[in-house]
Amino acid sequence: MAGKTLKQIQEEVDQYISQFKEGYFHPLSMLARMTEEVGELAREVNHRYGQKPKKPEEKENSIQNELGDIIFIVTCFANSLNIDLEEAFNEVMHKYNTRDKNRWTRKEQEGELVSKTQD
Repeated sequence: MAGKTLKQIQEEVDQYISQFKEGYFHPLSMLARMTEEVGELAREVNHRYGQKPKKPEEKENSIQNELGDIIFIVTCFANSLNIDLEEAFNEVMHKYNTRDKNRWTRKEQEGELVSKTQD
């Protein structure tokens, strides 16, 4: 099964939200929700890779589920503000591919090491 495009994800989330009278929350509420979800991701990463193990009574969540929650709330946020995520992503990648094209050391290409240069 092929993956969904960002447009398809935005449409699916919009169909889900549109069945409720409340609709999309206010942007400040969604920002708070997004912060909450990022905190839950941080907690899972800390439990798995950090120094703080989970308590035995804590429920098991996965990094995958937390990332899924973040994708959902980011999509809600974008939809509520009529932002096309594909367009936003393309603009950001253009920025990184131009501004940061020589920032990092590149992997070897055709036997030569292409290193970062000063702009």
